[in-house]
Amino acid sequence: MIGQDQGQTSQRVKVGMIGLAAVLLLIGFAAAVFSTASRERPMAVAGGVRSDVVANLVSGNQSAPGASATSEPLADLGLTPSAVNDPATNANAPKPAHAPR
Repeated sequence: MIGQDQGQTSQRVKVGMIGLAAVLLLIGFAAAVFSTASRERPMAVAGGVRSDVVANLVSGNQSAPGASATSEPLADLGLTPSAVNDPATNANAPKPAHAPR
């Protein structure tokens, strides 16, 4: 710190100490908020989400009528070829000129 006057050095120290105090205060405030949030028990709000009801709704959608486990929505729309071995589709498929050996 050669060539700097005493006032500038003292100002830098004060700014550093204020910054350090601000960071420590912010960390303390965040810790207090998180500890309060972890101690509170969940509130039952009218119209709020109930996990048991949501789980039952999701499990009820697994067995929708007319849906199979190999349902291919893009193939149903004709956007991609179907991976299912359909005998009607295979009958119309062109046969190779010679069988591979």
